[in-house]
Amino acid sequence: MGRFQPFHGGHLHLVREIQRLRPSAALLLAIGSAEESYTWKNPFTAGERFEMMDRAVGEGPGPRVHIVPVADIRRHAQWVRYLESLLPSFDRIYTNNPLTRLLFERAGYAVESPPLYQRSKFEGEHVRACLAKDRGWRPLLPPPVAKYLAEIEAPHRLAMLRDRAPSSAPSGRPA
Repeated sequence: MGRFQPFHGGHLHLVREIQRLRPSAALLLAIGSAEESYTWKNPFTAGERFEMMDRAVGEGPGPRVHIVPVADIRRHAQWVRYLESLLPSFDRIYTNNPLTRLLFERAGYAVESPPLYQRSKFEGEHVRACLAKDRGWRPLLPPPVAKYLAEIEAPHRLAMLRDRAPSSAPSGRPA
């Protein structure tokens, strides 16, 4: 479960690690904040994120992968039940978000927080900053995702969104 803005090499590493640990289990990738797009924090639409993920995970080995966009309801007390009504059945959650962990543990789910893979390199804001500068972003993404982002002219979009972001929005580290 994540926003995947964009789906980068750290995300793909996590997917492959889960597939290695649970080789017979189907994997459900929930695209959070699916209704958000065209902002600095959430520049890509749910459809674009779906496309990135499908291109990246569809090429590799492993069990079936289901990708489902999920809009926020902004009601934490009802969020887990909302997801249960939208998604195929699931038995565990992988997240590093403390609120997600709390909500799913309270609902009785197994929750795992896998170590973040090369966090300083694969961090969404850093990847978005590299895209906005149109420098150093391709090695941060699975090749099919980099190709897709070039096709949809993502660097141009990110540069525009960065320039229009409120002054409190961080601009990321230099590439």
